[in-house]
Amino acid sequence: MKHKYRKVNKADYAHLKSKMFFRLLGMVIIAFIVISVLYTFLWRNNGGDWIVSIFRRSFRIDYYGALGLYQQIFRNNRNIIWMAAIAIIFFILLRFFLNWFTQYFNIINQGIDALLNEDESEIQLLPEMSAIEKKLNTVKQTLEKRKLEVQLAEQRKNDLVMYLAHDIKTPLTSVIGYLSLLEEAPDMPMEQKTKYLHITLDKAYRLEKMINEFFEITRYNLQQIKIEKEKVDLYYMLVQLTDELTPILSLNGNNTILKADENLTVYADSGILARVFNNILKNAVAYSYPNTEIIISAEEQNDKVVISFQNQGQTIPREELSAIFEKFYRMDEARTSNTGGAGLGLAIAKEIVSLHGGSIEAQSENNTIIFTVILPQPV
Repeated sequence: MKHKYRKVNKADYAHLKSKMFFRLLGMVIIAFIVISVLYTFLWRNNGGDWIVSIFRRSFRIDYYGALGLYQQIFRNNRNIIWMAAIAIIFFILLRFFLNWFTQYFNIINQGIDALLNEDESEIQLLPEMSAIEKKLNTVKQTLEKRKLEVQLAEQRKNDLVMYLAHDIKTPLTSVIGYLSLLEEAPDMPMEQKTKYLHITLDKAYRLEKMINEFFEITRYNLQQIKIEKEKVDLYYMLVQLTDELTPILSLNGNNTILKADENLTVYADSGILARVFNNILKNAVAYSYPNTEIIISAEEQNDKVVISFQNQGQTIPREELSAIFEKFYRMDEARTSNTGGAGLGLAIAKEIVSLHGGSIEAQSENNTIIFTVILPQPV
């Protein structure tokens, strides 16, 4: 694995290495040409006569004196002179190479500065720096993603406060209002007083239920609960849940049909899994057309158990299906305000199924709504 990773890196920087190699090769060729020109034109040909003439004019000496001076300075020290010349040429060319090479660091610094910019455009470097460009863009995308996640988390927190204030305010206002009436009219007829007390108590119960739901979704989000899986009689659980909902079903003439093997079992935490099915069934009851059936199907498929809940109701638009499991989502404000839900039931169901390592999804078309829960089975 490490060997493969190194090969990838070599391929990524091949263009840069190739450019550096040819740049160094060019420097060597230039140095060779410069030294060859100096040797050919200044040393082998008339270079010596030119230096002798300079000595004669500069020091006002005759030809043989200048020639002796030339011989003493240059000819006797020619190895040192050529080594010095080569060193000077090398350092001059090295300076040009370093100036060229350090431009890459400046470009990288510009790319790093671009990470802090709000501009959504991608960072662009030289072609030979494509590997660094790709990594910088990956880092930028990661930073943008994290920034978006922080913004979404802040938005969710604000939504929580907003929904909490909105949902609690309605029943709380009713409780305060009816209690104020009872306080202001102590001689109120007993029948009317009983009616107001009943309404107040009902609103107080709804308020308690909503607060419990808020605490519960927070608890699931923090995953503070521990799942204790065991073999659960799934058929019996579904029968028991439908029996408990019979009074609510009968109000609108609805009924349930269970299609499952009586010996069907599932490996899960029975206590919180029942909450999933209960939330889905309550949702089906709330949104089913009157005098229709809610069909519950359960079967084992390979190493999974698939449970579906089908009811007849108003088709959920496709764009809303992806949001149906989000916290506080409500398909019908008017109806849910009467049922007392805070839009958390399906969100809680999704959290519980996820903790079991399963999945939950919703489908809706032709006035049919289907919720499907898939739970893994131990092999």
